[in-house]
Amino acid sequence: MRKIQFPAPTSVLLPLAILAAATAFALPAAAAVTVLGGDMAHQCSLAAIKGASDERSEATCTQALDGEFLSVRDRAGTFVNRGVLKLRRKDFTAAQGDFDLAIQTAPALGEAYVNRGAAAVGARRYAQGVADINKALQLGVEEPEKAYYNRALAFEGLDDMKAAYFDYQKALELKPDWDQPKKELSRFTVERR
Repeated sequence: MRKIQFPAPTSVLLPLAILAAATAFALPAAAAVTVLGGDMAHQCSLAAIKGASDERSEATCTQALDGEFLSVRDRAGTFVNRGVLKLRRKDFTAAQGDFDLAIQTAPALGEAYVNRGAAAVGARRYAQGVADINKALQLGVEEPEKAYYNRALAFEGLDDMKAAYFDYQKALELKPDWDQPKKELSRFTVERR
């Protein structure tokens, strides 16, 4: 366990220690984009939203990008969704390539940054992950709890247990029924000293 001490947010400042038990590295959470335009792009979107990771769904995304007329947002969203499918298969480099294309297409799409951050975290490039996730939160995302969860993973990778703890807490606050941040928080012990 690693200890982090910081002052308690009370009128009487007591040192706290946050202890986190080591665990196997958790997979970052992916944030899909709803795409309504184009039948194949819509099918790609549904696959990403439902948690798919198969190559057939990825091929549908590629067909949509190659053959359907898509708005700028739907095109960028389809790059994000194809990247999400790759991210779930732990193909972090290929996923990052799709998120880069999404950002080139629609630079203000927060989901592209949160997922590129997730790919960086998965590839253990934690500082890059934090930077992208911060940008995503600045731009706004549909599921901010996933951004906070992924940033918590990155902070753990950077040995910043205090920041990780608070981001897991924020993820759980935003989505109280989500088990993954609960599981991660169960590894932490906060002690007043």
